[in-house]
Amino acid sequence: MTIRFDGRVAIVTGAGAGLGRAHALLLAAQGAKVVVNDPGGSVDGKGGNGAAADTVVSEIKAAGGIAVANYASVADREGAASIVQTAVDNFGRIDIVVNNAGILRDKSFAKMTLEEFEIVLNVHLLGTVYVTKAAWPYLLEQKYGRVVFTSSGSGLVGSYGQSNYGAAKTGMMGLMNNLKFEGEKFNIKVNMISPVAGTRMTEGIIEQKLFDLSKPEQVSPAVAWLSSEECDVNGEIVAAGAGYFTVLKLMKGVGHVVDPSHVATLEDFVNNKDKIFDLSGAKPYTSTLDTDTKKKLGLI
Repeated sequence: MTIRFDGRVAIVTGAGAGLGRAHALLLAAQGAKVVVNDPGGSVDGKGGNGAAADTVVSEIKAAGGIAVANYASVADREGAASIVQTAVDNFGRIDIVVNNAGILRDKSFAKMTLEEFEIVLNVHLLGTVYVTKAAWPYLLEQKYGRVVFTSSGSGLVGSYGQSNYGAAKTGMMGLMNNLKFEGEKFNIKVNMISPVAGTRMTEGIIEQKLFDLSKPEQVSPAVAWLSSEECDVNGEIVAAGAGYFTVLKLMKGVGHVVDPSHVATLEDFVNNKDKIFDLSGAKPYTSTLDTDTKKKLGLI
């Protein structure tokens, strides 16, 4: 199956290098008109110039594609809105939003300032909110859209010295889990990628052999499919890296129900701890009080 994006308009934030660049190049190669957003700052978000975004736009055009640059920061509300406006002004619509922009301010939690914590949340989590919020009315009106968030194993399972980054990356999951319901009847699908990629953000963090194998282009096929009309999943997390792809799920154990005729005590919890933490028979977590649990409680 050949997936094409002819007639579709995509925004890719943080597209001046690394993963964003790879996503933008692939979408453009498959026919999408692309807004290449990147303020051109350093890994920690300082400084900036338009050269990074301009270079990627030039690459796309040289390959016969269509693209335009935007240099705004996603962490600024007006800047985020301008990214969407760039798509509308140049191409008349917006169909795909790939939220990829990010920075690092790694330190142990004890040494990290609140400012360092907040700025990472502002770029990763609020930046994703701001750009998606600006695009959302257009997606609702046309009854079509594909939105991709970029999470990380640093949030989903943890990584030393990245409490700010991990909190932001996992916060996106809560946003996705709610937007998937709001967009569903409008044919808007919201999914998330959890990539492993050898980029300037991971240089020196992941082992060299894995770094060399994990080219950003190895992640982009998953992002492109999640961005396509053919995408038939909603609210899913896809992990990708070094040619490996899989779906990630929150799981819920069978658990244990204390006799609901009396208020559970601390002793009840302690006495049943092994059953509570047993994951044999675990299923994807879709509801705390699912049908089986409600039956055990006598609710249905």
